[in-house]
Amino acid sequence: MEVLSPAGGWPALEAAVRAGAQAVYLGGPQFGARAGAQNFSREELSEAVRYCHQRGVRVHVTVNTLIKDSELPEALDLVKFLCSISVDAVLVQDMGLLHLIRERAPGLTVHASTQMSLHTPAGVRLLKALGAKRAVLARELSLSEIKEISEGCDIELEGFVHGALCMCVSGQCYLSALLGGRSGNRGQCAQPCRLPFGAPGGTGHDLSLKDLSYINSIGELQKAGVCSAKIEGRMKRPEYVAAATAACRLAAEGRPVPEELSSALGAVFSRSGFTDGYINARRGREMFGTRTKEDVTAATEKVLSGLRELYRKERQSVPVDLALSFEGGQITLGASCAGHTVFAAGKLQQNAPIYNSIPKERCISQLQKTGGTPFTARSVTVPEEGVPLPVSELNRLRREALEALLEARGRRKPIPFTDAPLPSPGPFKRPKGPLPIRAVLRDPGQFCPEMRECEAVCLPLETAPEKLSALRAMGLRLILDLPRAMFGRERELRELMEQRKDQGFTEYLCGNLGALELCRELGVTAHGSFSLNVANTPALMAFESLGLESAEVSLELSGREIAGLGAGLRRGVTAYGRQALMLTRNCPLCNSPKGCLGCKAPGCLTDRKGKTFPITCRERGKYGVELLNSVPIWLGDMQEELACDFAVLRFSVENSVECGEIFRAFRGGISLNAAYTRGLFRRGVL
Repeated sequence: MEVLSPAGGWPALEAAVRAGAQAVYLGGPQFGARAGAQNFSREELSEAVRYCHQRGVRVHVTVNTLIKDSELPEALDLVKFLCSISVDAVLVQDMGLLHLIRERAPGLTVHASTQMSLHTPAGVRLLKALGAKRAVLARELSLSEIKEISEGCDIELEGFVHGALCMCVSGQCYLSALLGGRSGNRGQCAQPCRLPFGAPGGTGHDLSLKDLSYINSIGELQKAGVCSAKIEGRMKRPEYVAAATAACRLAAEGRPVPEELSSALGAVFSRSGFTDGYINARRGREMFGTRTKEDVTAATEKVLSGLRELYRKERQSVPVDLALSFEGGQITLGASCAGHTVFAAGKLQQNAPIYNSIPKERCISQLQKTGGTPFTARSVTVPEEGVPLPVSELNRLRREALEALLEARGRRKPIPFTDAPLPSPGPFKRPKGPLPIRAVLRDPGQFCPEMRECEAVCLPLETAPEKLSALRAMGLRLILDLPRAMFGRERELRELMEQRKDQGFTEYLCGNLGALELCRELGVTAHGSFSLNVANTPALMAFESLGLESAEVSLELSGREIAGLGAGLRRGVTAYGRQALMLTRNCPLCNSPKGCLGCKAPGCLTDRKGKTFPITCRERGKYGVELLNSVPIWLGDMQEELACDFAVLRFSVENSVECGEIFRAFRGGISLNAAYTRGLFRRGVL
């Protein structure tokens, strides 16, 4: 099993390689999901790739943020550079960028980032069809769910085994963006979730989970289908990287992790200890934790200095075959490794005295001294009679041969990249007349007479069929909303979709890639929700090619950026609604001694300023839990600025009377008679 280690900067990179990583992942100067890490300049990237390849370590580079249209030329230029230095893979979140990479650099290996919220077999199947070689799985999956994905798609699976655990499913967190304009989807997360958010009966930090650690379960993860054990931590110190890498390497090789190393790993960084709740399907209060004073002070100088010993010296792990021969007055040392063969040459001493000749056994012993290099002598061949050569000359031959071999291993052919203009589908033109409205309801009881004017009404897939039929009988166009969280539920959701299809419901709202693939496989019409994170024109084009009939654009785009998107796929903008700030699998309201309270109405969290944030779930949490904003977005009085084909009004905690009032206010283009926010429409995000 591959041990994949983080490298936020050069010291961490060296620590990872020397502690036994078989691959590292790191970020360039831009477009990585950890903008706060030290990261690497282009020159440093080139040197890092050479350094790693010399030592047999693969390099994966993160280009895994959402990318705006204005940034695409620079992002593609970075990808072109990565091709020129022959990186082993790039991690991608943005569907538009993935689409462009497949066109311009089909030989470049692409890994689908965990930011793509991959947690179902169908989602992974779709990414494989789009050219991804590997999928980085969501952290929330259990062992049985990982196995289901592995059996459902022949693709490499990468899973996190140690490190920070966000409350939210990766790629679905908008908390930092909405509260402070710093987008987690663009590597700028300010971690507001670690601040006090209190649930009734909770600890007061009810959005903060312990770090995960599955090191002792690496063997089980491998049996479930995971091929790469990923360590989180590109913003962590090199001692942490070394400790986690060494522990994972031992576990991956089936060897026990010494108690001293486990203790040091906990001391160097933890949040009230570790949790393995997700892979063992034991969610609840035990998974919550914060970074305490005791956690911080545990990383003593004694602990850190001990961990530095893990990477003080080169790891001699690259096998080399050495062969010494002489003919006439020439002596040659050949060094071979993984398809590379180099030579170092010298002259034999004529009539050398016997004490200057080196016997065979001494020759072998001397050539095996590869210390200070990443090489270890696998085999050494020398003439039976030894060689008439001083030891210093033999040492020189060994040194020059290994240096030449190191240099040869660091050279790779560039990956072909084809320059091409960015697609230009022409400017978007908003249709004339009143802006069509699409209403998204949490419950059919929210329906109000005003919604008869909607171009479509979206209701949960699990809504009772008789209620759906009654609304359809009114002449409404219904779109069934598929769950954004589908962990382990794909088979039952497919069966329910098939039932609804037989009942005549053929349009579905998709909030994740797995839902889209189910629609494709069942031959029904798919519409994209905000959580597909459509942030640029190529993304619109990519989703259109996959069969979407329409899509909401990313809520992280400003009005000006939305207006700049090219023509093509019908697009919508959220004009009203309490935006989902988080999609979680572990309900924050369960962080109480009583566990799940079986809420019959939305609960709430309260932040340190006294603001309340509603929490809703579908089917008592089996389809995930959403943390909503404290106030709704309202753009109803700014309709002339909405460059879209339809406006989305999303109703979550409102009753039918309130829904009617909001609908009338939107149709009147007036200010909302309640507290609201413009969201990111004016300011956008970093």
